[in-house]
Amino acid sequence: MYQRLLEHLTTAVVLLDGSLHVIWMNPSAEALLGISRARVEQSRIDCLEGDDGVISAMLAKALEEQHPYTQREACLVLASGESITVDYTATPLSEQELLLEFEARDRLMRISREEALIARQEMVKVLTRGLAHEVKNPLGGIRGAAQLLEREMDDENLSEFTRIIVGEADRLRDLVDRMLGPNKLLAHTPVNAHAVLERVRMLLTAETSNVTFIRDYDPSLPDIIGDESQLIQAVLNVARNAVQALEENDISSPTLTLKTRARRQFTLGAERHRLVCEIAIIDNGPGIPESLRESLFYPMISGRAEGSGLGLSISQSILHQHQGLIECDSLPGHTEFRLLVPLDIADKGHQLNGGHA
Repeated sequence: MYQRLLEHLTTAVVLLDGSLHVIWMNPSAEALLGISRARVEQSRIDCLEGDDGVISAMLAKALEEQHPYTQREACLVLASGESITVDYTATPLSEQELLLEFEARDRLMRISREEALIARQEMVKVLTRGLAHEVKNPLGGIRGAAQLLEREMDDENLSEFTRIIVGEADRLRDLVDRMLGPNKLLAHTPVNAHAVLERVRMLLTAETSNVTFIRDYDPSLPDIIGDESQLIQAVLNVARNAVQALEENDISSPTLTLKTRARRQFTLGAERHRLVCEIAIIDNGPGIPESLRESLFYPMISGRAEGSGLGLSISQSILHQHQGLIECDSLPGHTEFRLLVPLDIADKGHQLNGGHA
C-alpha cells in the first residue's frame, strides 16, 4: 500500500542503501532524473556524483549521523548532459537506508525571473511614456518658435541656425518615438517563423561577409499568430546586435546560429501555454558583461559606444505585444537570446490588439 502511494506522488522519491546505491525510485523520480529504475537499480545515480562529489558526501554524512539534511537549489547534471535545479531532502530510515525527496525548482525559478522581467518592462513603459510627454510638449513649442523666427528673419545666415533648431527638435522627437516602441495594432495573421528568420538572415548577409550563419530549424513548427513586420524587426534587432558584437571583437570563426523549437506545456510569466515557439539566436562572441545583464532590455542601455540602446528594448516590447518575451543567457563564447511566443494564442486573438508598446 505504501509503495502504491509513493508511486502516485508527484514528488520524486529515491531510496538508497548504505553505499548510496539505488534500491527503488518512483515514476516521478524517473521522469525528473531522466533515467529508469531498472537501469540504475543497485548502482549509483550519476547526477549525485556531480558537484565535485559534494552531494554524495552530504548524503553519506546524513546517513552516518542519522540526521535529516535539506539542500536548496542544488544543481544536478543528468546522464543526458542537461542540468536541473532541485531542492532535496535526505532522510535516514536506518543505518543502511536513506530516503531522498527531490522537488524541481527550474519552473518556479523561471516563473519568478520572468515575472520580474515583465514587471521591470512595465515600469520602463510607464517611465518612458511620462518622459515622452514631458519632452515632446516643450519640443513642439521650441520647433514652432524656431519656425516663426525663421519667417521673420531676412538674414540667411541666422535662418540657418533656426533650421538647425528645427532639425534637432525633430531628431529628439524621433528618438522619443523610438523609445516608446511600436504603437500600432498587430496585424493578427499567421506568420511562418522560418520565413521571418530567412528574411533576417538575408538582410544581415548583405551587411556582413565575415559571419557564418547556421540554420537549425524545426520543420514541424506551426505558424505564429501575429504581425510579420514587427516580428522581423524584433528578431533583426537581436541578431544585428550579435553580428556587431562578433565583428567588433575580432572573434575567430564568428558564427551566428538561428534555431527554432516548439516547447510544450511551457510557462511564460504566470501563464502556462500548451505550445510555445522558441526562436534562439546564438553567437560565439565575447558575451554580455555581468554589469549589463539586469538592465539589458532598458532603453538607452548599450554595451557599444555607438549603440543607441533601443534595439533590445523595442524587441522586448514587440514580444510583449505578442504575449511573449525575450530571455538571455550569456557566457564568454556562447550568448543565447530566446524569443518565446505562444502558439496557442489563436483563440485569444482579441487580446493581441489590446496591448500597446
